[in-house]
Amino acid sequence: MGEGSASQTTGGETAGAASQPRRALALDALRGLAILGMVLSGDVPEDVFPAWMYHAQNPPGQHFSHHFRDYVSGLTWVDLVFPFFIFSMGAAISLALSRRRAQGRSYWSISGGIVYRTFLLGAFAIYVAHIRPDALSRDPTAATWALALLGFVLIFPILTRLPNSWPLWLRLLIRGLGWAGAITMMSSLQFASGHHHHGGGLTGFSVERSDIIIVLLTNVALVGSFLWLLSQGNILLRLGFLGFLIAARLSAESAGWVAWLDGHWPLPWMFELDYLQWLFIAIPGTIVGDRILVWMRSEKGGSAAEGGWPVVRTFGLAALMLAFVVFVLIGMQSRWLWPTTVVVAAMCLLGRWLVRGPSTETERLVKDLYPWGAYWLLLGLTLEPFEGGIKKMPDTMSYYLVTAGLAIFLLIAGTIVIDIWRRQRWLQLLIDNGQNPMIAYVGGENFIWPLVVLTRLDRPIDAITQSPWAGLTAGVLTTLVVAYAVRGFTRLRIFWRT
Repeated sequence: MGEGSASQTTGGETAGAASQPRRALALDALRGLAILGMVLSGDVPEDVFPAWMYHAQNPPGQHFSHHFRDYVSGLTWVDLVFPFFIFSMGAAISLALSRRRAQGRSYWSISGGIVYRTFLLGAFAIYVAHIRPDALSRDPTAATWALALLGFVLIFPILTRLPNSWPLWLRLLIRGLGWAGAITMMSSLQFASGHHHHGGGLTGFSVERSDIIIVLLTNVALVGSFLWLLSQGNILLRLGFLGFLIAARLSAESAGWVAWLDGHWPLPWMFELDYLQWLFIAIPGTIVGDRILVWMRSEKGGSAAEGGWPVVRTFGLAALMLAFVVFVLIGMQSRWLWPTTVVVAAMCLLGRWLVRGPSTETERLVKDLYPWGAYWLLLGLTLEPFEGGIKKMPDTMSYYLVTAGLAIFLLIAGTIVIDIWRRQRWLQLLIDNGQNPMIAYVGGENFIWPLVVLTRLDRPIDAITQSPWAGLTAGVLTTLVVAYAVRGFTRLRIFWRT
């Protein structure tokens, strides 16, 4: 989504000829983990598992009531997946726009591309909200599932990256047919009304019916891209922009021009001032993306055999990165606040010792990324008491910064596995999905399940998944089926791009 993946290559180990450019596969793996985490979180049976299996503000008993308990503080794994995706998008913005600048494209050309991709992402947000089975009908029939599958198919001619070797007229014809089909489908169907319409009913197409996750990504992609363009090589300017976001956050609660602007934002069904707060995660991502770009352009090499860190140290560092995630989740959800902060600070000092003395480009990358992860995480933990404790809903400053720090630590762990240990195959499924996140996002509801229902496999599946654990197992298996289906598209080099 947004700027796309950091790499469109698949398969094989990262070790290769020195002439080959580096690939930011660890970033793809992080994005893949995030998107598959989104898929899995939607398949967890409601109200039957411990609170840490759901959003912290949507615990058992209210999981599908659509009323968040905004007075509950905490952090669960479900709360991490979307911030990790936002962070990955920020890093990808740096990589994609740097590539276009390197190609000699003008600022006007790049700016036009940003606006066009924002339009595509916004259109995608509206379209996918209309073609989901539960949007087409509250009581889906075989025809409903067939329409959902058709809606999925129509995205391919619109968003698939077509080979430049094809004639321009053919590419335009394919795009035009896709748009014509999608517009015809949207204008000719009636859709199930939302939850706020008591008694149900059908309504026509509406720009206000959209996928909130994609809408947030649209806002972040637009402003984040232009901000990167204005602040190339100037991290202080980017960090300074965060100060304005803090000011807007605080001022929006009081009468004044900021509050007025918040209520009079153009195209309110797509853009909101509040959505820009997610740049607290994306901007750290752009800073990391800039550093990854330096690493990608450096000469390959840096295995342990060439004088790098000993394996035992890299193992300890990777374990520590994962331990940060586990320990912060347990501490925040259990509300062990000051012990968690003290122990995390000690872990940060240990990590600082482990990244000392890098002798390869990859180790230098890890050493440079590590302080940023520690900084954002400790800053977020320090802000935890502010705004009533860490929450995803309503999202707090602590939530943004803690998740940004954890995203960097997971990226470091992936970098160790892929680029230091040379074990790309361990994370290949995540990489493949991270390179094709848009297909992964809608593939479950609009590809896998329509095929299951239309082939009548849903009845035996329902019969054997009545218990909570069987339902969770089915959710995991569904996520894996989606993951391998997306891998198939990726291996065929069929990518959706905005």
